[in-house]
Amino acid sequence: MEARVDRWMWAVRIFKTRTVAAEACKMGRVCINGAQAKASRTVKVGDVVSVKKPPITYSFKVLQLIEKRVGAKLVSEMMENVTPPEQYEMLEMSKISGFVNRAKGLGRPTKKDRRSLDEFVAATPEYMDDFDFYFDFDSEDED
Repeated sequence: MEARVDRWMWAVRIFKTRTVAAEACKMGRVCINGAQAKASRTVKVGDVVSVKKPPITYSFKVLQLIEKRVGAKLVSEMMENVTPPEQYEMLEMSKISGFVNRAKGLGRPTKKDRRSLDEFVAATPEYMDDFDFYFDFDSEDED
């Protein structure tokens, strides 16, 4: 017996809808046994399905084939999470780092980021606000 990878991922609750699962396949975020998979690709018992959900890649071993969505308690009978611990460490590091390591162009800062920036600016010592003397960086030395 075989099942489409998009239906299987939806049935075991990796993705909320089948459409989202199919789009992930289309964008190249789903691999079966190391090879990129289209939504129509079939999975078999024993296959390892890798799903890239930035910043980490989850890996699941197919234990049972289903095409109808099951309750969350039954998911453990259908698949086994074989994601390496290093991936979870990367996830934890990205949570800790917050906005500091945000890649350029990933959107505006969140409210939490803005508050952190405001606290940082408010903590600036008074002597850094203005100087008693004037720096003239534009003029050239005339020696």
